[in-house]
Amino acid sequence: MDVIDIADPADPRLDPFRSLNVADRRPDKGGSGLVIAEGLYVVGRMLLSRLGTLALAGTGAKLDRLRADLAAEGDDLDAAAGPAPFYRVSNAVLSEVIGFSSSRDVLSVAPRPEPLMTADVLGNARTLLVLEGVNDPENIGAIFRGAAGFGADGVLLGASTADPWYRRTVRVSMGHVMAVPWARMGGSPTTWQWGLDELHEAGFATVALTPSSDVTLAEATNRLGRAGGEGKLALLVGAEGPGLTEHAMRAASMRAAIPMAPGVDSLNVATAAQIALYERMR
Repeated sequence: MDVIDIADPADPRLDPFRSLNVADRRPDKGGSGLVIAEGLYVVGRMLLSRLGTLALAGTGAKLDRLRADLAAEGDDLDAAAGPAPFYRVSNAVLSEVIGFSSSRDVLSVAPRPEPLMTADVLGNARTLLVLEGVNDPENIGAIFRGAAGFGADGVLLGASTADPWYRRTVRVSMGHVMAVPWARMGGSPTTWQWGLDELHEAGFATVALTPSSDVTLAEATNRLGRAGGEGKLALLVGAEGPGLTEHAMRAASMRAAIPMAPGVDSLNVATAAQIALYERMR
């Protein structure tokens, strides 16, 4: 890995990291943009992921720390980075390039990988999350972090779910969006649920999380998680506020609720997904 010192914030080699605070100029904007990792841990996850890192930028202190952190995990920074250069800059230069004062002091960028298909995610999976209309980047990031923490094998995105490659999502997920397999399901906002048939044909039972069900999450996961001896389970969660649509819930094998104290009608969608995954793991 070449380490290149840059003192001029206008240097075009820093363009992949430029204007991260300007929505319509961000390099991760749109379906053809880049994937941006920020901070030592997330940059390390990018280097070890299936994404091909294009370049890194950061201070000399963070370069040394990144090298040490990877070595502690038994990995070599030069081997992980391959031909990607490290642009060594001051904190002041980096802050001017990205558009705000950063305490993370190290970033990396990669091209978006080829999207996976639903069948790629199903594979040998036994536990999946299915998201409908989840469009807050922080919620999606927290869901992916929970998916990694509780051993989900993949995430499927139904209609109107936002892009998991957004910069904030990658950051909040702590880079796990680059490790947990995910794919978009086909169809429109009113037809995407037909794709659940593919899960059912693959042996999955599907549980739609909704506070209106009389069946508890524990009852549903115990009953359906062992159905037919398959033990394959997909947990469906919907958008913050409205939750799952009625047509999505009708297409699921069962509806289930997370028991809550009186007077509380719902949970944040990321929290609900993490509780459901914990119950599944338990």
